[in-house]
Amino acid sequence: MASKSKELLSIPIDARNLSIIVFSLFSGWELSFVFEGQVLYAICKQYHLDPHAMIFGSIAALFTGLLACGIFIKNIKAAKRWMLLSFALCIAGTGAFLFTPSIIWKPLLMSMAFLAGTCVAAWGFYFRGFTPFNERIKTVAEALIYSNILMILINAVAINGSPHVGLVLSMLMLAGALFFTTQLPEESPNEEYSSPTESTESGGLVKALAFLCLFIFIITINSGLMYQVINPAFAHHQWLVSWYWSVPYIIALYIMKILPRGIIRTYMLYVAIAMIGFAFIAFMNADRSAASYLLINTLMLGACGVFDLFWWSSLGEMLDLEENPAKILGIGLSANVLGVLLGGGLGKAITGQEVQTHDLSMLALVIVFVSLIILPLLHRQLYILLENHAYLGALFETPAANKKDDTVGSVSAAVTDQITARENEIITLIVKGRTYKMIADELHISENTVKSHIKHIYSKLDVKRKPELISLMLENPSADKATTNKTKTSGN
Repeated sequence: MASKSKELLSIPIDARNLSIIVFSLFSGWELSFVFEGQVLYAICKQYHLDPHAMIFGSIAALFTGLLACGIFIKNIKAAKRWMLLSFALCIAGTGAFLFTPSIIWKPLLMSMAFLAGTCVAAWGFYFRGFTPFNERIKTVAEALIYSNILMILINAVAINGSPHVGLVLSMLMLAGALFFTTQLPEESPNEEYSSPTESTESGGLVKALAFLCLFIFIITINSGLMYQVINPAFAHHQWLVSWYWSVPYIIALYIMKILPRGIIRTYMLYVAIAMIGFAFIAFMNADRSAASYLLINTLMLGACGVFDLFWWSSLGEMLDLEENPAKILGIGLSANVLGVLLGGGLGKAITGQEVQTHDLSMLALVIVFVSLIILPLLHRQLYILLENHAYLGALFETPAANKKDDTVGSVSAAVTDQITARENEIITLIVKGRTYKMIADELHISENTVKSHIKHIYSKLDVKRKPELISLMLENPSADKATTNKTKTSGN
């Protein structure tokens, strides 16, 4: 029986890692090819083609795919099947670019970008299903780090070697994603979503998501400007650009990932906004040397790493508040793509009219200023909804925060006086990240019995969803200790 329990406990860990592998391999192809990919730029350069029309079309298609996925993908089984079909079609479509240019290139690229958008959103089912909500920042960080390492590898081959070899390498990444997707489970042990709470019933989720999308859209306009204006200005440093491009991004993700949970990451968002501002000021005043590139790219991409982890993990914790996670993830990330699209369009228009670098940097600084205005408002909305998020600290008091503090203060007494020994066991397992199915197997009871106990626990502790319960336990060690001690006493 012990070996069986161990095997059951290993399932979600394996599935989580497997989902990260699938995302990383797929995104390595996506970032190097259909989404402002250097492989596509290199192939167009080889055939003396203007890539911009195709690139803007593919970004628009990616945006559409992100929004559309939640409409027709309703469960994890459909998500897996759609990803398998999309990966196979994208491998075939990418292969067409190994041959001489034809009129089908642009529609093929847009079709693959649309499929890529739907796959990113569909991955939300695995993101929610196999990563506990308080661990999602780690899953996001790992997935983004690995995918960018793969992108660097593909870009370096395409830029410094052969574009077609880089393209074949990206196809192999996609083939790997296809293979590992076949190994993904079709059922999730954490498929349930939370019932509405006071904040969600009053439109809290909609408000928070709207503010988050607005912030993502505005801040990523600068990313579009970077793609179309800053990067071309340093294109003559081919070797350096080919590998250093995402290094600061990866380092920022890793630093944010390993920071202790007690450290409030909110201040890093303001630091990141300042980094973007300094990057454009440096671009306005510095020369086009390798040293200038290192400075500007480090500031810009380091800030992008901080922000990407912030909104990816925020969206990840919102997934528990919506029945279909593809909707939340798709809507949130579509704001990112829309910002890049608008910023890229502005950048292309600016370079076409030969606008002075000073004017470009002033536009970017205006965007930075607007971001600074929005960030406190966004923080307030997210803090009401996602109180325990690693990026969100109590910079100011809110009614929800006061109510939460009162509840935490009373948890210890509630646990010792009201909660039964069996309910204590279930609370302990929930805090450890166990799913309902795993709890049922470990305690040798049915899932329906587990859900019945959890319903009673929620009622006694005055919480309405699993994240609230975990938050109370994590932030009130005395309560957690009380549950453990009572369970041990009952066992004796």
